[in-house]
Amino acid sequence: MSSVSQSLGLVSLVVRDYDEALLFFVGKLGFTLVEDTPVPEQDKRWVVVRPNGSHGACLLLARAADTDQALAIGNQTGGRVFLFLYTDDFWRDYECYKANGVEFIRPPQEQPHGIVAVFKDLYGNSWDLMQPNSANRSWPPSHPDPR
Repeated sequence: MSSVSQSLGLVSLVVRDYDEALLFFVGKLGFTLVEDTPVPEQDKRWVVVRPNGSHGACLLLARAADTDQALAIGNQTGGRVFLFLYTDDFWRDYECYKANGVEFIRPPQEQPHGIVAVFKDLYGNSWDLMQPNSANRSWPPSHPDPR
């Protein structure tokens, strides 16, 4: 049996508008725009962003295509934290995000798995900003740097 190599490539985030989402993720959080390709036959764009310096999964900013999808904007996980943004310098990113107007709904706390604070994205989805500690088994990423 051959070995298998898999990784999580994209996580789809339902958004109201591509450009407003880019202003938040690229402008306020400092994510990198990976791709913004028109898909005219489906009246959409393929918009992908990733955290600065990341080589893991990217976010696909997916504009809601109908009423049902629009209802999920800002509540993709029923109010639970949706995404976990790992950082190598918590205080650098926390202070930068606060200066950029990002709303933190839970202040920084030391947790068993690292220091964490919860913020909301422009639609209301909750995110953990986290600097993992050595007890956190999901850090560092298990995949080598692809460059």
